[in-house]
Amino acid sequence: MTTTVKIRVPDNQLMVGLLGERDEYLRVVEDAFDATVHVRGNEISLDGAQAEDAAQVIEELVLVLQRGEALEPAVVRRSIEMIQDDERPSEILTDQRVLTTYRGKPVRPKTAGQKRYLDAIRTNTVTFGVGPAGTGKSWLAVACAVRALQNKDVERILLTRPAVEAGERLGYLPGDLMSKVDPYLRPLYDALHDMVGADNMAKLFERNVVEVAPLAFMRGRTLNDSFIILDEAQNTTPQQMMMFLTRIGFNSQAVITGDRTQVDVAGGRSGLVGLENILGGIDGVAFVNLRSGDVVRHKIVQDIVDAYARHESENGV
Repeated sequence: MTTTVKIRVPDNQLMVGLLGERDEYLRVVEDAFDATVHVRGNEISLDGAQAEDAAQVIEELVLVLQRGEALEPAVVRRSIEMIQDDERPSEILTDQRVLTTYRGKPVRPKTAGQKRYLDAIRTNTVTFGVGPAGTGKSWLAVACAVRALQNKDVERILLTRPAVEAGERLGYLPGDLMSKVDPYLRPLYDALHDMVGADNMAKLFERNVVEVAPLAFMRGRTLNDSFIILDEAQNTTPQQMMMFLTRIGFNSQAVITGDRTQVDVAGGRSGLVGLENILGGIDGVAFVNLRSGDVVRHKIVQDIVDAYARHESENGV
């Protein structure tokens, strides 16, 4: 059944942002649905079996523009996916920003899963963000930590990862222990650099406001007034995970990130696997499971994640 839907865009400036260069954004919408898009002045006409769905995407994109956000091809593609999942792009893509990076870039969710993740961090003491590579788990956690520090909600940030060998031998790396574990901690350094810049990052380390350490250094400590991030938590043992969670002190918050499909811990016994069954009923503890649709890197990363998931499902490995 063919349907015709007409949309009138309020002003010319919005129309320019909505169309994109050579109408590229409308072409992305047209390719995703069984619908044909025609533009005449400030009026957009859609014809086809999925004209109403395509029109809903365009209406949502207009709202995104009206709320001050710019469009780009990736934003349009993610908006289409949200509409197909019965979600509202205008509510997700214009959500309250976490902070503004030193380069003036706003940090806010780009997918529905990321919004659930940030909402969980805002309202819980311990948040687990679990999902595939590229979903922004670590990056958004560091952004929340920097915001908490800037708002004086905490006195310091502590970033930690288990120094687990993923096919390489730690002992063969040159230097002392910190030099050896530095490659494992580098992604957290990079995320912090994105938020505050090199100069401010150096000052935070000099003042001991930010500490980056391997997980083994957490034993015996009580972490008060801190925002603590445990990254790559799938590579903890169950004993290490319990040790870490019992380090959390007064006025502290913890975010634990991991990917259950990338377990490198010896013996394959991950402290992250099955943990939701143990801790799921505790008030103040939240689990957010991200998926391939929440990948915000190059689209090929999402395709790769999906391909591996299909292979695992079909082959049982």
